[in-house]
Amino acid sequence: MNDLEDWLDKLKNSNKLILVEGKKDKIALEEFNINNIITINKPIYQLVEEISLIRKECVLLLDLDKEGKKLYSEIKNGLQKNGVKVDSKFREFLFKNTKLSHIEGLKNYVRRRI
Repeated sequence: MNDLEDWLDKLKNSNKLILVEGKKDKIALEEFNINNIITINKPIYQLVEEISLIRKECVLLLDLDKEGKKLYSEIKNGLQKNGVKVDSKFREFLFKNTKLSHIEGLKNYVRRRI
């Protein structure tokens, strides 16, 4: 994944379940026709349980701030304990290749780069 447009295409075409922190993050991804997105809208243990019942793989696109890192770690551990493979490559790409710290800022970030 060399650039952001490739990253967005791969995410869109992955058909994997994508977990984001909130509605604004979900809306930001939907702007790029990315679907299969759910938000954290219940206690973590309940969310982990539900995901593990419906999917065997999940992309965690949580913010790159302190709270996002804490949630990422907690959810990732919970999912893995329940047999769900966590795909981290999309989040790692953002960490390494952009200055984004919040998923909701993706649209403006892409717009500034064009």
